Amino acid sequence: MMHIVLLEPEMPSNTGNIGRTCLLTNTRLHLIRPFKFQLNDKTLKRAGLDYWKDIDLKIHDSYKDFLLEEQPEKIYYATTKTENYYHEKEYQDGDYILFGKESKGIPEDILKANQETCIKIPMILDLKRSLNLANSVNIVLFEALRQNGFKDLG
Repeated sequence: MMHIVLLEPEMPSNTGNIGRTCLLTNTRLHLIRPFKFQLNDKTLKRAGLDYWKDIDLKIHDSYKDFLLEEQPEKIYYATTKTENYYHEKEYQDGDYILFGKESKGIPEDILKANQETCIKIPMILDLKRSLNLANSVNIVLFEALRQNGFKDLG
């Protein structure tokens, strides 16, 4: 099973869409507080449809708590601030892929401490914009699933 981790997500529609993707790919979703929305938010539920209740969801109070509770063997950190492309990594079953909040991404201190496992999606950065969070999760997650033979998926 792969793990998607959202660090302090801000937009319920993104989180709902990501939750739906996680459910349909047998991927565990981890949310790290604080959130900018309530888990009963209408937008979250609309994006996740009636799937939200079935999502394999774990909530963590902080990044530190996440590390202590999960003790992940490997975490990939999705960012625009690296030279490592996501498709050049070798993903294993059980890996975690962490995405930062929509407005700021992953804090610099976390990125600096994990440079070898930082990954990016190729895109034009001159525009000072990046891909939508839900789209980014889909791109990286499906590469990880592809590399693992789409295990347990039909």
